[in-house]
Amino acid sequence: MTRPRRGRGLFFATARRDAPSCLFARWEATTTFAPILRHALRARRPWPLEFIAALPAAFLAAALAFHPAPARAAAHSAPSEAAFRQFVADLWPAAEARGVSRATFETAFAGMTFDPTVVAHTLNQAEFVAPIWRYLAGAVSSARVQRGRARAEEERSWLAKAEAAYGVDPSVVMGVWGMETEFGAFAGSENVIRALASLAFVRYGGDTCRSELIAALAILERGDVGEREMRGSWAGAMGQTQFMPSSFLDYAVDFEGHGRRDFWNSAPDAIGSIANYLSRHGWLAGAPWGFEVRLPEGFKLADADSSRLAPFQSFAERGVARADGGALPRSGEARLLIPAGLGGPIFLVTANFWIIKSYNDSTAYALGVALLGDAIMGRGGVRARWPLHDYTLSEPEIRDLQTRLRELGYDAGEVDGRVGEALRAGLRAYQESIGAAPDGYPTLALLRKIRGRG
Repeated sequence: MTRPRRGRGLFFATARRDAPSCLFARWEATTTFAPILRHALRARRPWPLEFIAALPAAFLAAALAFHPAPARAAAHSAPSEAAFRQFVADLWPAAEARGVSRATFETAFAGMTFDPTVVAHTLNQAEFVAPIWRYLAGAVSSARVQRGRARAEEERSWLAKAEAAYGVDPSVVMGVWGMETEFGAFAGSENVIRALASLAFVRYGGDTCRSELIAALAILERGDVGEREMRGSWAGAMGQTQFMPSSFLDYAVDFEGHGRRDFWNSAPDAIGSIANYLSRHGWLAGAPWGFEVRLPEGFKLADADSSRLAPFQSFAERGVARADGGALPRSGEARLLIPAGLGGPIFLVTANFWIIKSYNDSTAYALGVALLGDAIMGRGGVRARWPLHDYTLSEPEIRDLQTRLRELGYDAGEVDGRVGEALRAGLRAYQESIGAAPDGYPTLALLRKIRGRG
C-alpha cells in the first residue's frame, strides 16, 4: 500500500503485515551512536556506503529526522561493489541451508548491483496520518468500486470456488485484492531479489529483510516464478496479493491448477491465496465482518462494549439496531467499533474484522477492505455522516496525550504519536473513570481536560 505524504489526523496506514520490522518499523538512536551521529551530521559530503551498512537502521532514521540532506545524499552515494558482492557471497550458507542450489543462487545475483533508490525509499517513509474518513474516501472511491464490480463478475466462478474451499466471503477477498493492487492492475515492477538484497545490505529492519531475501531465493528454487518475473514493491511485497516471500511460502496456492503458484499473472491464484491466508488466520465461515449500527437514545456505553465480544442478542436487547434496517444475527458475537466518536458512524464487528487486520494491522485498512467489498457486492455504504469538521490531533498532541495518560496510570501503549488500539483502550478507561461516554475518540477537548489534571 502506498504511503502518502505526512498529514494530520487520527489513523495510520501502518506496516505491511508480513514484515513489519523490515518495512516500517520505528527505531530510536541509542546513546552509543549519538557521538557518531553528531560527527556525521557535521560532514558536508555524502557518507560512504560502507559507513551506512555498518550502522543500524536506528541511525538512518535518526539521521533523517535531525538532518535529512546528508542522510538522503548517503542513500544515493556511489556503492562499493566489492562490499556488496561480499555481502551477497556471505549469503550462500544460509541459502544452501534452505535448499537453494548453487545454480539458482548464481542466477539470481548475476550482474546484480546495489540499488540506492531502495534505501532512499526507506528514508522517505514519513509516518502517514490521516483522518479515517479521508482514508476511506480514497479506499472506497466510486472508480475503484466500479472496477471491482467488473472484476468480480469476470472472476465470479473463482470467487465461488474460493468460498467453497476456504469459507471466506468473496466480498472480503475482493476488498483485499482491490486495496492491495487495484485487483491486480498495480502489483509492482521492482526486482524483488535486488530490492531485498539492497535493504538487507544496509540492515534495514535488522535481519528481517535478509530472512525475506533467503525466502525469495527458496521460491526461485521451487520454480514457481523466475527471477525476472519475481516483481513487486521496493520493499519486497510481491504480486497481486502483495505477500512478502515468507508469506508466499506459507499461504500462496496454485488455485488455478497449472502446476505452480503464480499470483503475479493468475487472478485465480491471487484469489485463492488471499482466501487461504484469511482462512489460515482463523476466518469464521458464515460470519460477517460486521456492519454499521445505530445506538438508541440514552444508550449507556461501557468500555466493555468496545473491548470484549458479546452476543449479538445482548446488543439487540439494549436497543442496538442495524443501520440498514436488517435484523441482528441470532447467533454469534461482536463488539462496538467507534472510529470517529459517537458523532460518527458506529459499527458492530465480529472476530473476522481482526482477521482482516492480520493482513495489515490497521483499523482504517480493515474497515476499507470491508466497506470496499460490501460496495462491490452492492450492499450499500456508510449511512451516518463522518465528523468532517472535527479538529484532529497532531502527532505531537497525540504523544502528549499518550504521555499524560501513562502518567495517570492508564496503559496507552508506546508513546509513538499513533492512535492505535492501546491508546483507544487507555482513553476509554480514562473516560469511564470520569463518567464520560467511553468512545476512545481522542479530541482536543479531552486532551485539554487531561492536561488540566497534570
